[in-house]
Amino acid sequence: MFKQKNYFNFIIIIALSFITIWWTYFIFHQEFNIKVFILIITFRLFFSRVILRDYSLAWSKASSKSFLIKSLVNIIAFMGTILFFYRDVFIYFLLSELFLYLFAINFFMYFYSFLVNQKYIKKTKSVVIYGAGESGIKLKEEFRNSKYKIQYFIDDDDDLQDRSVDSIKIISKEFFDELEKDESYDLLLIAMPRASKEKLSFIYDSLKSSFKEIQILPSLSEMLSTEPFAKQLKDIAIEDLLARKPQDLDMVSIANFIVGKRVMITGAGGSIGSELARQVEIFGASQIVLVDNSEFNLYAVNEELKTSKTVTVMQNVKEREMLEKTFLEHRPEIVIHAAAYKHVPLCEANIQEAINNNVLGTKNVIDLSIEYEVSKVVVISTDKAVRPTNVMGTTKRVCELYAHAVDSKNTEIVAVRFGNVLGSSGSVIPKFKAQIEKGEAITVTHPEITRYFMMIPEACQLVLQAASIAKGGELFILDMGEPIKIVDLAKKMIELSGHDDIEIVFSGLRPGEKLYEELLIDDADLKTEYSSIMVSQNPPVDYATLLSKIEQLEGNDEHLLEVLKEIVPEFDHKP
Repeated sequence: MFKQKNYFNFIIIIALSFITIWWTYFIFHQEFNIKVFILIITFRLFFSRVILRDYSLAWSKASSKSFLIKSLVNIIAFMGTILFFYRDVFIYFLLSELFLYLFAINFFMYFYSFLVNQKYIKKTKSVVIYGAGESGIKLKEEFRNSKYKIQYFIDDDDDLQDRSVDSIKIISKEFFDELEKDESYDLLLIAMPRASKEKLSFIYDSLKSSFKEIQILPSLSEMLSTEPFAKQLKDIAIEDLLARKPQDLDMVSIANFIVGKRVMITGAGGSIGSELARQVEIFGASQIVLVDNSEFNLYAVNEELKTSKTVTVMQNVKEREMLEKTFLEHRPEIVIHAAAYKHVPLCEANIQEAINNNVLGTKNVIDLSIEYEVSKVVVISTDKAVRPTNVMGTTKRVCELYAHAVDSKNTEIVAVRFGNVLGSSGSVIPKFKAQIEKGEAITVTHPEITRYFMMIPEACQLVLQAASIAKGGELFILDMGEPIKIVDLAKKMIELSGHDDIEIVFSGLRPGEKLYEELLIDDADLKTEYSSIMVSQNPPVDYATLLSKIEQLEGNDEHLLEVLKEIVPEFDHKP
């Protein structure tokens, strides 16, 4: 208990006890009483060292809350003793105790903390925190014993401005802009996990010249509750500025949809499939059947999840007999079909294989789901299915039509269509990052080309949310926000990288590539109860005719494009 490193605390307590007694007798002209003196010292040592364990309080990390609680308990207990033995001097000792615990010891405690933190941790870096809410305050606490000196909080809340937190001023952005315009700070911390991409982009664009480095807390869906906020800070990236973060995610409806269910995910090793696997694990699926034809991807997602709930099945959805064994063995209640070939140029160069995997593989999954009475099937589609100009988009449109037209019996089948997701394998952002790291020029196909973007976690959550409200036969369309020009994305990534010597080269549109993507076919498409999810009003096609055309796609190398156009009349192929 009496460790050497605690002697400083011990000596302070003894010294202050003696001073308190002497001060009490001297000020109030009381005759010195050795019995009172011994009683005070003995009681204080016993109570502070044994009962309250004052020695365990780290003075260098002292807080008012922890010390105030101990002080009040100590005063109450001690004054009770004085009141019992020495009622005539009770008021004098009460005043003495208040002075000792609520002023003197607090003074020494904070003075000691100041000496330790200021003497041995030199504040060499200047930091400003944008956001004086709960996240900003927590960051301030975690940065207290660091080399960073917090200069200001910036906040947009008028009620907080012109106030302070532990002597750190809270100011408006406009006021900050007027402060020493030529001064440059080391670090800006954006502590706004609920902020929209528009807000984050505005903050970055308007303040980037004032800071050498900008870091940001991740969005709420990405934050880890078990980790300190300071460890979760990351350099601001293109994903933070461009990603649409929907405000109407309904976690309760998703949880109710998934919890306790056996869920099969095809394409589970891909960007979308692996995130769906993470989400259904979080939302309480009883079993997760991971199906993928890539050994490495299947291994990677299973290693990441590390749960006894997962079952790994290395399988291709084109092989119906093998797939049927999986349905028979695991009896999934929900099937999420994310397996697909999605790269436009590769599908253009391998038309038959694209059809076999995307169309026939999807048909296998849907047919077996109906046969084995799966409750709900979710087919992942793409914005490239709208008025398609390439094979990949057309095959996905065929899948949408089949999901809508087939006799699903007791199985509810829904297709969900959305645009590009940030950071998916093969997308432009990883490609641009690799080019920047190598010091190469960024290649953009066309100066006017645009795409929709969304973060993978938010997109997958919206997919599950759409599925939770589906009744069967719907084609849901996720609201992806405003389309983004790829050249603007490239410029922003170059700016964030800090490389001024990276050029942008226009390489020309690739086979089947459109200047812009569409999400809606008809403006009459309806909103659901969630503003981020719309439902298409397209009527189903004749199932018998569709089935006949799909059968013609098997092994028909010569007329594949003609048959695809018969199924999807709006297909305007641009080889």
